[in-house]
Amino acid sequence: MRTDDWITQLSQLQQRKESCVMLTLIEHHGSTPRNSGCKMLVTADNQYFTLGGGNLEFQATAIAREMIQQGAQESRLERFNLGARLGQCCGGVATVLLEPLCQQQPHVVVYGAGHVGRALVAILSTLPCRISWVDSRASEFPATVSPEINCLVDEDPEETVQQMPANSYFIVLTHDHQLDLALSEKILKRNDFSYFGLIGSETKRKRFDYRLAGKGISEESLARMRCPVGLPDVKGKLPAEIAVAIAGEFIAAYSTAGEGR
Repeated sequence: MRTDDWITQLSQLQQRKESCVMLTLIEHHGSTPRNSGCKMLVTADNQYFTLGGGNLEFQATAIAREMIQQGAQESRLERFNLGARLGQCCGGVATVLLEPLCQQQPHVVVYGAGHVGRALVAILSTLPCRISWVDSRASEFPATVSPEINCLVDEDPEETVQQMPANSYFIVLTHDHQLDLALSEKILKRNDFSYFGLIGSETKRKRFDYRLAGKGISEESLARMRCPVGLPDVKGKLPAEIAVAIAGEFIAAYSTAGEGR
C-alpha cells in the first residue's frame, strides 16, 4: 500500500462526511501478518486496506465498528496476542491504534426554499451537519450553495422522503399546506427519524393532528411532530427570526441525541 492510497481514501470519506476509524499497527513483536506502520480504514459498512487478515483483523474491525456505533471520540490502543486465543499461528504480539475520524454528522432534510427555508439553510450550513434541501421549484434555490448542501428539485417532494437515511432530521417549511400534510404523513409513517419539525400555528397543528389520525397515524407518532416548530421563547415573524428559533431547536435535538449515544 502506497502512503497516498489511504490518504486518498480518507479524503473521499471526509468529503462524504462518513464516519470511520483508522487502524494503525504501531508495534509488533515476533511473527505477525504485517509490519508496523500498516493502516486500515473501517466504516460502518466497509473496510479499506488490511492489517493482514485473520482473527486479528476481524477483532480489530469489530472494535472499530463498535466505536463508530457509540460515536466514540477518543482513540484506543489494543494489544493482540496472535496465538491460540485468536486462532492465528503467528505467535507474535500486535499493538493496534484505533483513531475515530470523520465523525458522523446529523443529516438534515429541509423541505421548502422560500424565505424561511433560505434563512434556515444559511444557518445550518455553518453547523456540523449534512443538508438535503428539497423543493419543486428550481428557481427558488440560490445560484450557489455550500458544498455540504445537496439541492434536490422534485415535482413531487413527498416522494423523496423514503430516499433519506434513517435518523434524519426533517424540517418542513413549504409554501403549500397540502404538500405539508403529504410530507407529514410520509415522515410519520417512516417513524425512524430523529426529529420532525413542521412550520405552522397551533390551529394548523390541531387540523393536521385530526387529518393525520384519520390516515392511521398513531397518537404516539403524532406526539413526535414538533408543530409549531422552533424554540417558543424565540419570538419574531421575520424569516431570520423564525430560522433562528428552528435552528436552536434542531441544535438542542441533535445535542441531546449525541449525549444519549
